[in-house]
Amino acid sequence: MPLILRKRENNPEEKLNMLHTLSEGEKDQEVNLSRTPLLSKRESVQDDKFEDAYEIIPVATTMNLISSLEECTTGLYLFLNNRFSEAINLIHPWSKNSAYHALLYSMLMVVKGILTFEPQDVQMGMNAAKDALKTCNNFRRKARMMSLSHLVSRQGIKAIKEEELHAEVCYAECLILKSSIAFIQDDSLIGFLKSGINIGISYQIYKDCQQVLTLMTNNQSKAHRHLVGGIKFGLGAFNLMLSLVPPKTLKLLNVVGYSGDREVGLTLLHESASETHINNILSVFTILFYYSYIHVAFGLGKVSHSATESLFLIYLRKFPNCIVLKFFHARFSMLRGNFEKAQLKLHECIFTQNEWKQAHHLCYWELMWCHIFLQDWKQAYHYATLLFQHSRWSKATYMYSKAILLALLPSDFVKSVSEDMKMLFLNVDNLRIKILGTPVPIEKFVAEKGQRYGTTTGWFTAQPILEFIYAWSGFRVMSKRIELIASWLSIIDKGKDLLQENPNEEYGTDDLSLLNLLKGLCLKHLGKYLKAEHYFNRVIQKEKSLKYDHYLVPYTYYELGILYYLKGDYDSATKNLGNIKNYKDYSMESRLQFRAHIALEKIAKEK
Repeated sequence: MPLILRKRENNPEEKLNMLHTLSEGEKDQEVNLSRTPLLSKRESVQDDKFEDAYEIIPVATTMNLISSLEECTTGLYLFLNNRFSEAINLIHPWSKNSAYHALLYSMLMVVKGILTFEPQDVQMGMNAAKDALKTCNNFRRKARMMSLSHLVSRQGIKAIKEEELHAEVCYAECLILKSSIAFIQDDSLIGFLKSGINIGISYQIYKDCQQVLTLMTNNQSKAHRHLVGGIKFGLGAFNLMLSLVPPKTLKLLNVVGYSGDREVGLTLLHESASETHINNILSVFTILFYYSYIHVAFGLGKVSHSATESLFLIYLRKFPNCIVLKFFHARFSMLRGNFEKAQLKLHECIFTQNEWKQAHHLCYWELMWCHIFLQDWKQAYHYATLLFQHSRWSKATYMYSKAILLALLPSDFVKSVSEDMKMLFLNVDNLRIKILGTPVPIEKFVAEKGQRYGTTTGWFTAQPILEFIYAWSGFRVMSKRIELIASWLSIIDKGKDLLQENPNEEYGTDDLSLLNLLKGLCLKHLGKYLKAEHYFNRVIQKEKSLKYDHYLVPYTYYELGILYYLKGDYDSATKNLGNIKNYKDYSMESRLQFRAHIALEKIAKEK
């Protein structure tokens, strides 16, 4: 079956943009196009001058380890140039006869399924992951009674073939892909446990392959760096992931006896990302996701991003149109407080490609937040509406977003969009989904709040959005913009004055305690630690008077613990963070447990 590359008339440079990207900085390294079996002499790259490409690139008739790595790298680079269909069409024909083709094809299908959340795409991702495991398994060593590392230590490196080692690494990566898509498709407890078992097997394979590497000497084969890079990526990702998870959760995942070292994980990922192999881009994406989201939600704030940003810029220059890198560029701009620049980058990301429109939804989400931080309620509402209309990820969260923004908009605008704010609040509960048979924590939270704000009056109009910003670590994102934090602090003060003038008999203490927590948080970001501590303590003093928002006290202990950490008082920080374990069955409990685990681990290392 031929693969089609459409000819673009009168623009040879644009026509071969992909090949230029492939060749730049890659001569005699990753992909030598003149030697790739899929490309004819007319299509080879010489001195960065290109001839016309053929209309049809024939499918290769043979495929060894080297040629599969070259072709998969070509497919990966097509993907990074937003040519998704061409990447899939190139990789698919060999996806059942080559371990690396199987891995890359399943990766593309799983990413598509997770992005769209469409049942048929999720099923295609699952099928691709299952097929990939079968394909990779065909290349693994058969009927072994001992681990590969044990075998090599006893019989020498010649006891296994190079292809078998590569198949092990591909198999381990496919297990992770299958677990990821299975978690979406099968929300039963059995499915969850199966995913945990697969994760444990995958981690063990990576560790075993690492042991084999220590027994290999002076391997200079062209494929060896791909093997080393893949193992570094796997072990780096596992160390990072496991270091974030409290021991109790690891037991639930059946990952018993494993632990992760965050610094080791990040070091391995940086090494992997800096080297030339097929998994380096995954290492880059993992690092970027960690610093852009995980560290923002769970980290302590003391971190240098210089090495990560330098690495990021290298890849951005190499793939200037890659929507994933453009998206992270926007996110980094947000974390620097430059929300205006972030908006421009997000719009670029949207306009760059239109094939996988679901990627636009990620941009809509961040655009909504940019406008919320800048207090541009109409534009924020516009993106919340787009998300509700087009994204399948969390209709409950999107509807709640619309409702809390309508609360801030003038009545004539509300009439013009024909929306009933109270009905939006009340309908949030009907849109919730379940994973593992239980509600998604953030959806449970917004559903409870939707019922409260939809059935009561007398609450401060900015109160729901203030709480929503806190739930999504928004004040941390805004922390680089002191004037914005100050602006939100004035809104909080206004709300406190209104609630104190007209106290709500049922919710009064809860509402004021929320605003005291947020006031303390803003003061902390403004560097006014003593005043911040005062307002945190006021929340704790009102603990017995709280009727509904019992999450406020453990979360206040967390913020107080971080405040002491920033002041260098590690004993007080540890004491306050330790108080969190005394509380159970409150909103967003698991999120706080993750945060407290990471904070206590960090403090213990710095003491």
